[in-house]
Amino acid sequence: MDTTLLLVGAALVVLSILMTPLSSRLGMPVLLLFLGVGMLAGEDGPGGIQFDDIDTAFIVANLALAVILLDGGMRTRVESFRVGLRPALLLASVGVVVTAVVCGVFAAWLLDLPLLMGLLIGAIISSTDAAAVFSLLNGRGLQINERVEATLEIESGSNDPMAIFLTLLLIELILNADNSSWLSGLSMLLQQFGFGALAGLGGGVLIAMLANRVQLMEPMYPLLIMAMGISLFSATNLLGGSGFLAIYVMGVVLASRGLRRLPSILQVHDGLAWLAQLSLFLLLGLLVSPGQLLATAPAALLIAGVLIFLARPLSTLISLAPFGFSRREHLFIGWVGLRGAVPIVLALFPLMAGISGSATIFQITFMVVLVSLVLQGSTLAPLARKLRLEVPRGQALRTTIPLLHPAVGEHELLLVAMKGERWIEPTPLIDIPLPEGCWPAAVFRDGEMIPARRGVDVQQRDVVAVMAPVSRSADIEQILGRREPPEHLSDRRFFGEFTLNGTTTLEDIRAVYGVAVDRFPPSYSLSDCFAKARRGHPVIGDRIDLGKLMLVVRALEGDQVTKVGLKLQRAD
Repeated sequence: MDTTLLLVGAALVVLSILMTPLSSRLGMPVLLLFLGVGMLAGEDGPGGIQFDDIDTAFIVANLALAVILLDGGMRTRVESFRVGLRPALLLASVGVVVTAVVCGVFAAWLLDLPLLMGLLIGAIISSTDAAAVFSLLNGRGLQINERVEATLEIESGSNDPMAIFLTLLLIELILNADNSSWLSGLSMLLQQFGFGALAGLGGGVLIAMLANRVQLMEPMYPLLIMAMGISLFSATNLLGGSGFLAIYVMGVVLASRGLRRLPSILQVHDGLAWLAQLSLFLLLGLLVSPGQLLATAPAALLIAGVLIFLARPLSTLISLAPFGFSRREHLFIGWVGLRGAVPIVLALFPLMAGISGSATIFQITFMVVLVSLVLQGSTLAPLARKLRLEVPRGQALRTTIPLLHPAVGEHELLLVAMKGERWIEPTPLIDIPLPEGCWPAAVFRDGEMIPARRGVDVQQRDVVAVMAPVSRSADIEQILGRREPPEHLSDRRFFGEFTLNGTTTLEDIRAVYGVAVDRFPPSYSLSDCFAKARRGHPVIGDRIDLGKLMLVVRALEGDQVTKVGLKLQRAD
């Protein structure tokens, strides 16, 4: 192997990593920076590297997407399915089809192409990359409400198979346009989704059982999960199913079945996922020639405009209509249709199939992705704040340290930083009601360790070490401390001046505050009102405007609202 090639590749990776801080400063997805580095290193840039190996790019792209989807699946919270599963599945199916049809018809008319060729372009650019959205929002310190977050989170892992299916079906129809192609396409759809889902469920259960029983060196567990995930991905593809869906579902199953050493596994997989994204976008940047993009730029910009301003909002409106999404949530999800790696990878399919005009399709797709990353990526964070979809963070500032000894079992050491006003005054450590089975080990203050014993106080800026079962981490977060929110997300500013029980009725509010509500019957409790307004699935931060008053969901137990903030609104 040419050592020069290794040197150049390593140098590009180092440069890309060093440029990642620019992402949050410039307010753009980090993936755009990786693409930029690849394009600058390419044949039209200062680097002058000539790369046109489509087969290699295709293999690397598929492997990278498999790694990214496995990591995303293992980070998907199963509890988010309560509010996000059904709308996400409609977005991933009906939404993708609507987007493909609208963009495809427009592309066929604009470029004077056969309808099937236009629809092929629409199918290629129909898949979103919500993973890029969350990396951008998290980089800017934002947390959006659970309904929107869960919907986008699940959509990102489940919409790729539909886009892949449409692309493969249209390629087959273009190469072999007969009636049997439609029947084979329907069979492909059922096979891709059905077998992909079954393989992911079955494979996830079996892999979890194996990983929880086998005794290995600690660094081997993340590698085992990754290797078995890629094996499942490849086997599913060989058998005609959707490997992408299978490996995503496998990740969700692993996370939901109490996988041993999950925190340490996720730490390793996080690095592998970033390496996969970096390598993929560098390679795609090398593959494209910026000079050739200029020829298709006008058409690509128009197609991108139809995609962003018409197709995605329309697909969102249709897909989310049966659910209790507010107008602000509709608008945000409609704008969040950020395009990323998948459309560019799908644009390689026509090139490999030898379809006439496939180079133009690749260039248009690449340009559409660039426009989406720049326009939508740079405006997501301000839009989330403008639409009031940001909610106070409920996470504690903590570090998890796995305890790597067989005798320890499923326990870990948590280091939790004491933040917030509640810790300004010293509090006896013994008075903190930790969950059953959790014990304080020590308190760290100004670099000194104080053993946990009677008489020790905890105060602001301390770090408390707690021994706890893995299943109790979330409970400890709720007890010991949360991130200090910005002023506009403080309890009083966000939730209001008063707190009411969810059982409080509208008649009670009318009697106390003199506000009559025509939208709901007077006998309705506040919990009933939110359940009605949000089709049974309210989330923290949901609001109901009563004119002089604003009701804000403050606490939940499942789908039941238990606490409601009441804000007094000033008259204009």
